[in-house]
Amino acid sequence: MSKRLETIEKVLNEKKAENIEVIDLTSKEYIVDYVVIATTLNPKHAFALLNYLKTDLKPLGEEFLRVDDDDNWTIIDLGDVFIHLMSEEYREKYTLEEFLSELENKNK
Repeated sequence: MSKRLETIEKVLNEKKAENIEVIDLTSKEYIVDYVVIATTLNPKHAFALLNYLKTDLKPLGEEFLRVDDDDNWTIIDLGDVFIHLMSEEYREKYTLEEFLSELENKNK
């Protein structure tokens, strides 16, 4: 898993995504084990990042189960990993990191 996450983070970093954060949710009650969040520069940048991820990850066997995108927020479902590509405005507005940090622990 760490290799997969490193590859995702590397692609996003090389292609100028900002504020990349990988959140481990394996001990939380959530539908995926990991969430990757990155800020995009504009809608075209988000579209390009999605294409770069597909180009680099599909040959490694990664399956893109679903992609939901608009100008401000792209969600990529890899099964056990969600990748959120968000405009700066949406990232500030929805504070996804804060929401995820408040999830219940499974081990309680």
